[in-house]
Amino acid sequence: MEPRTPLPHAPASTSDVLLSLCAAFAAALAFGVAAVLQGIGTGRTESSSGLDPALLLRLLRQPVFVGSLALNLLGFGLHVVALESLPLFLVQAVIASSVAVTAVLASRVFGVTLARGEWGSVAAVCGGLALLAGTAESGGSLSAGGVLRWSILATILGAALAGAAIARRRGPAAAVALGLLGGVAYGMVAVTARLLGGAAAGELPTDPATYLLLGSGAVAYLLYATAMQRGSVTTTTAALVVTQTAVPAAVGIALLGDRVRAGLGSLAVLGFLLALGGTAALARFEQAGAPP
Repeated sequence: MEPRTPLPHAPASTSDVLLSLCAAFAAALAFGVAAVLQGIGTGRTESSSGLDPALLLRLLRQPVFVGSLALNLLGFGLHVVALESLPLFLVQAVIASSVAVTAVLASRVFGVTLARGEWGSVAAVCGGLALLAGTAESGGSLSAGGVLRWSILATILGAALAGAAIARRRGPAAAVALGLLGGVAYGMVAVTARLLGGAAAGELPTDPATYLLLGSGAVAYLLYATAMQRGSVTTTTAALVVTQTAVPAAVGIALLGDRVRAGLGSLAVLGFLLALGGTAALARFEQAGAPP
């Protein structure tokens, strides 16, 4: 199939941007709750000795994991809607705020008390996202050329092969490494979703980006679940969020036409660092509410 290169389009209207922002925050909410359920399901499932695809089949026997999968699928649909009008670096920063969502839910629903420092981290995430929202500007066109597709495939395969080698080990170091690789694979999900933006339903089965998206999603899920069996959900999520946010943001700016409004580059960097730093500080609340 020939590369699909959409024609440049007019800048998104204010209503479209607001709708996309709402979709991104709704996706963050879904992902935040799903992470808690996935952690519970993974903890109840027999551990694998390596990067074992059968782990996903065992997890499907856990109702809480099936619930997390349903929420993740809902979140992904909202994620795609957000990418219609917003650049990757803004959408990924909002998605990373799912950790803040989980922290707030933990304090309200599970009775976990947030100290002043944790509330400060929530404020940092919200403030960083507010700065980013004022500086982001999506590109007018993109090209899903063959080089980019092959690069995505190579990235996915590289993450899977590295994960297979690391998964033979145990402990926090392995959890961090697997979490970072899982974040890279999730980042490729976001990139391929962006490439598929605007495609008609009839084009999806013949577009290679569709299968890249499915493959990267499966690899990401397996790496993330395996990481949670090597270390705490806290450690795993903190590592995953970093690459899940930074990798697609870099791809969007370098290759997909995303940009920062003129003269606001420093403000965008500050917002990105605030959001990511607050997210990392709150990552330990991913496991809040998980029963013993």
